[in-house]
Amino acid sequence: MLVAQIIEAGYPLLSVTDKVSFALQLMEDYDIQHLPVTAQDKFVGIVSKDDLMDVDDHLTLGTLQDQFIVAAVLPEEHFTTALKIARRFDVSVVPSVNKEGEVTGLITQKILIRTLANYFNVEEPGGIIVLEIDRRNFSFGELSRLIETNNAIITQMNTCTESDTGLLIVTIKINKVTISDVIATLQRYEYIIRYYFGEEDYENELRSNYDLLMTYLNI
Repeated sequence: MLVAQIIEAGYPLLSVTDKVSFALQLMEDYDIQHLPVTAQDKFVGIVSKDDLMDVDDHLTLGTLQDQFIVAAVLPEEHFTTALKIARRFDVSVVPSVNKEGEVTGLITQKILIRTLANYFNVEEPGGIIVLEIDRRNFSFGELSRLIETNNAIITQMNTCTESDTGLLIVTIKINKVTISDVIATLQRYEYIIRYYFGEEDYENELRSNYDLLMTYLNI
């Protein structure tokens, strides 16, 4: 998903000629901790509410320009670039700035979370399996083939390298909630499963037995 698809245009922009008191009032009105600042309609940086709280209300924002966070994304970039900037600079908004230096909108933390949720299909049912693999032994093709032998498919896969061990941590989401057969297959091929989330067969059997007991007691 591109930045242009998730930006919001309803937030105000500040100018270097605006007073600190005005910027603080806007942040209070919009319940936000950061806002972009412009000079002659061009983006010059992001100002933080915390920085403004420590200075005279009558100062103009231009006098604080050395404290601005100079970070933005282009509208045609992937939304994960905005996520990276939000994390790196710990900002509540990431401005979208075109090649002419004009602010085209903002990406808020709320929008980033919602976009991430859609990106990871968190609302879709399915089981999650987390593996630890030596990087040299990682094969998406083999994992996909083994999972497909159990009438399941991979709907999401993410990887990261564990800093202290160097192992590749692979998180797989599949389109089945009952995953005991998939777990058994992976273990048979000596995959190390760190943990998993799903409904095991024995849990389904217990639930069925419980329902039968309740039916019997209600007779």
